[in-house]
Amino acid sequence: MARGLTFEEFQQGDTFVSQARTVTEADVVAFAGLSGDFNPLHTDATFAASTPFGERIAHGMLIAAMATGMANWTGVFEGTTLALMEQRLQYKGIVKFGDTVHLELQVAEKKTTSKPDRGIVIFDARMVNQDGRIVLDGQWTLMMRRQAA
Repeated sequence: MARGLTFEEFQQGDTFVSQARTVTEADVVAFAGLSGDFNPLHTDATFAASTPFGERIAHGMLIAAMATGMANWTGVFEGTTLALMEQRLQYKGIVKFGDTVHLELQVAEKKTTSKPDRGIVIFDARMVNQDGRIVLDGQWTLMMRRQAA
């Protein structure tokens, strides 16, 4: 796969899929400590058993954070991303401990800017679980380096 794609190299409809990873209890505990979000839905097995989910689930923002890492795993942003300008997220499903997720990015739109060294690429971004269900759906806007004039 190509690495470090520039604005010109992205074409509408191009799709990039990351490798998958399994979400563990350790991931959730580490994220709770890092973020300070100790909501019992994520950290208290007894409380979580009383919820409609019946067990603890991963933080939605943990899955969003994993998505940004997975985007980097694809290699297409290596050294060519100038800024992550916006992320819109919609939580579509839960992620349980032991679920395996991966990221699917698809180029939705490209926009030139007034500056010749950069352009804007908008991606549809989806985190998908092991059953093919979308658990996080969104759109990311990135400022990307352009090829040298």
